[in-house]
Amino acid sequence: MTSSLWKPALAEAVGTFTLIFIGAGSIIADQLSGGRVGLVGVALAHGLAIGTMVSATGHISGGHLNPAVTTGFVVARRMTARMGAAYVLAQLVGASVGGFLLVASFPEAARQAVHLGTPALGRGVTPGVGIVVEAILTFLLVFTIFGVAVDTRGPRGTAGLMIGLVIAMDILAGGVLTGAAMNPARAFGPALFSGTWQSQIVYWVGPLLGGALAALLYETALART
Repeated sequence: MTSSLWKPALAEAVGTFTLIFIGAGSIIADQLSGGRVGLVGVALAHGLAIGTMVSATGHISGGHLNPAVTTGFVVARRMTARMGAAYVLAQLVGASVGGFLLVASFPEAARQAVHLGTPALGRGVTPGVGIVVEAILTFLLVFTIFGVAVDTRGPRGTAGLMIGLVIAMDILAGGVLTGAAMNPARAFGPALFSGTWQSQIVYWVGPLLGGALAALLYETALART
């Protein structure tokens, strides 16, 4: 792997690891603390993890940290399929390391009670509805990324903050419905070490679809021509 590929891939792995360890970790911490973290705390943990890591890795890899974001870039022809595949592999590796270290860090009872923070469908939410919800939430995320980090007319200096905020707002609205993963790697890493694979398809189809649609819409209708 050339240096032009492994350096961005490493940045993507570290950033995605952070999302899993801090984001899923906040869910385990909520269980461990008897609910003191709460939905707002979980939303902030995810938003802060993404916001800081986007700022830390943006100049190296673009700070995707999400196969759905990378798919959007490939569909919009802002990234080659080869580099996109390397990014997705790195993201899944980082997510897996995050899941492994969650097992090593938190007490077993708290981990098992929330399936290591693996996202899950809420009561009465069908897989079909879950796919729609995840697609909508990820659409908003990727649309924001294109607006603040890709489009040169956007407020690039605050891109990390804005992307972190859209993550937090999506979790506040959609967390009770699907867990608001918006990211296949966010579902994959914890599931790999908890064995909780139920509805995993929701967290791949929904985010990939929503991310691709957002990228296509922004690129074809709103980007500078």
